[in-house]
Amino acid sequence: MEINLSSLMSLIDESEKRYSSLFISLRKHVLNTSIQELNGTTNIVEDNKKDFDEELAEVNKLANEISKFKSILYEKNNSFKLSDGRTIQSAIVENSNLRKLKDNLQSLLNYHNFKQRVTEVNNSYFQIQEINYDPEKVKSQILQLDQRIHNTDFEISKLNSIEFDINL
Repeated sequence: MEINLSSLMSLIDESEKRYSSLFISLRKHVLNTSIQELNGTTNIVEDNKKDFDEELAEVNKLANEISKFKSILYEKNNSFKLSDGRTIQSAIVENSNLRKLKDNLQSLLNYHNFKQRVTEVNNSYFQIQEINYDPEKVKSQILQLDQRIHNTDFEISKLNSIEFDINL
């Protein structure tokens, strides 16, 4: 079957959603219900054994399918290379770290200079707090990080469209 990484990720997502919903249904079929009369006769009210067995088999099948798909995805993410030689996987990790750095730098821009008058019994003065960095440099660094992240994401998306064969 011909597929690309984007389609494979969608397939994984769909399989994981089916797996989760099937597991919810499976939990509903864990118990059988019966009524036992005082004379010892038992009447089965709800027999979930067949449904449970069918759903458990499907859960196991989906678990194997998800593992297979994810293995292929990880293999391809570690074999497809960006123009700078990095694998998709290493670029994803680097972009994740760059996003964290960008968020942390962004939070620095929330600090501002301020001046506060302090009045004590015999004394009055101003307490001044000033940021000790150039906000424009931080903004510039954030823009550069944004551009790097964007460029890498773009290259990854191009690689995600490369088709390859998988055996289902």
